[in-house]
Amino acid sequence: MSSIGIIGCGNIAPLYATTLRQFGWITIAGFADGIPDRAQQFADRFGGRAMSVDEMLADASIEAVVNLTPAQAHVAVTTAILESGKAAFSEKPLGIDFAEGQGLLRLAAQRGVRLGCAPDTFLGTGLQAARAAIERGVIGEPLAANAFMLGFGPEWWHPNPEIFYGPGAGPLFDMGPYYFTALTYLLGPAASISASARIGIPERVIHAKGRVGEVATATVPTHVASVIDFEAGPIGTLVTSFDVKASRFRNIEIYGSEATLSVPDPNMFSGSLKVRGILNDDWREIPLPDSNVPLQRGLGLADMLSATRAGRPHRASGELALHVLELMTSAIQSSDEGRRIPISTRFDHPAAMRFDLAPNTLD
Repeated sequence: MSSIGIIGCGNIAPLYATTLRQFGWITIAGFADGIPDRAQQFADRFGGRAMSVDEMLADASIEAVVNLTPAQAHVAVTTAILESGKAAFSEKPLGIDFAEGQGLLRLAAQRGVRLGCAPDTFLGTGLQAARAAIERGVIGEPLAANAFMLGFGPEWWHPNPEIFYGPGAGPLFDMGPYYFTALTYLLGPAASISASARIGIPERVIHAKGRVGEVATATVPTHVASVIDFEAGPIGTLVTSFDVKASRFRNIEIYGSEATLSVPDPNMFSGSLKVRGILNDDWREIPLPDSNVPLQRGLGLADMLSATRAGRPHRASGELALHVLELMTSAIQSSDEGRRIPISTRFDHPAAMRFDLAPNTLD
């Protein structure tokens, strides 16, 4: 039995708790939050007990802790978890500063504990089937990729959109982790990146109920266009934006020497996977495998815990998350300095998921 704690009881926490409760070998021992009443509400709903962060980190029965705090607090909270001798799994991004992200990996190695990080959506059937199709040669040699995350900004729906327009956010740091993780999972590590970024609409009028007409000010780029050179040869393009009112472009396409692969939304665990060659009249659907595990946030943590028991590498690793963090910070650096930035980090390609095992089993 693996016992875990969850720090941060915001909007994403119910998804994690619901997912993890489906694994009979995982127990949620407790919840901690800056608002104690909220932690108690989660304990009443999902089991375990409300705890302070210090209580949770001092509890020897807890093996791993999930960090679901805001992005600006990720490094500080993950550092505390690792220093307590517990494994840590953080929501994306790993951090907002590359050097601090490097420090987390060093600390995990020094303490001899695991470090994992979202997004774990690439463990779902959609991106797993996409990678398998590429490895089968369905599109021939991968040559290039286009990826788009184009939207009109969270001020239209989120009650507190300010958090999306400050340090560690914007479309690149908020949504970029899904796309960079998917692209590197499909095409391998990146060798370099160049980008242009700007604040397109600095004053964002809030439309959420109760705050209509208030203004949030963007202090980070709201439109970022990146070009990625992958180590294996393909060239990728990623555009992330909160300035787009409408678009026909979405998700990811991988262009091969024989065909094009249309990849599901990397923010989701499944979706439509299609292929089309030059002699085909239309797109052909590639069926996705049936899943033996819940396709929802928290799957990456379950995989990390199972990997610890099995003695294998976990898939949503700190190394992969650090590579993604370096890509994002380097994109901003490239825009600021007007030059291409080499990428120093690499990661071992995560093993394919097993969807043929007993329900809720990963090994």
